[in-house]
Amino acid sequence: MKISKATSNKAPIILIYGAEGRGKTTLACKFPTPLALLFERGLPRGVSVDAVEDNGSLDSTMETLRGFFAGPRGYQTLIIDTIDAFEAVLIEGLCKKNGWKNIEQPSYGKGWVLADDEWRRFLHALSAIRDRHNTTVAMTCHATVERIDDPRAPTYTSYQSRLHKRARGLVMDACDAVLFLSEDLRVVTDESGFRERTRASSDTRRFLFAEGRPAFAAKNRFGMPEKIPIPLDFHFSNLSQYWHQEEP
Repeated sequence: MKISKATSNKAPIILIYGAEGRGKTTLACKFPTPLALLFERGLPRGVSVDAVEDNGSLDSTMETLRGFFAGPRGYQTLIIDTIDAFEAVLIEGLCKKNGWKNIEQPSYGKGWVLADDEWRRFLHALSAIRDRHNTTVAMTCHATVERIDDPRAPTYTSYQSRLHKRARGLVMDACDAVLFLSEDLRVVTDESGFRERTRASSDTRRFLFAEGRPAFAAKNRFGMPEKIPIPLDFHFSNLSQYWHQEEP
């Protein structure tokens, strides 16, 4: 039996998700020397990034990942923008390979089960790239609001990544950090005579939330604070300081 010391990865696999227009792509493009797989056309104004031209199919995407694994050409970050748009590419490729009209055609949910295998192949490729080249992988995703049935509490709603629930579990398991990008929302009660009015209040400041709450899913393996401010002049080192810390 061979034993070696296991340590945390210096380069993480990260999922950044949030509502439209919150700056997910802009933030990912601030990571060092990025190469992007753009599954959504169009970038925010003022954002420029090197992007792979041909990734419109599942096969071409996997071929791109094999090429990056063979040689990253100096790129230090691989961006997947967005992972929910890639899910549509994955499902289309799976249906084409099996001759299905849609993912629901196979009985008993078999289509979604086979999609799990394609997701595992994709996520294994990302992990192999990270491990071989110490490449940071940054995936972006839109958010959706879903109902949560928790036996310990009444039913409530929560922000989740906009993926099929089976894929969401696989992606979250593969990530070292799942970060929710949003404004800091507060509940304010206004008193006026005999009436009280409760309303939500927020400002334009954005934060990355790194610890899960009932209102949203989040996690990290680096001891990051509950929320990290993301100003317009945000620098990548404000994040990387958490996973580049030396072991005691």
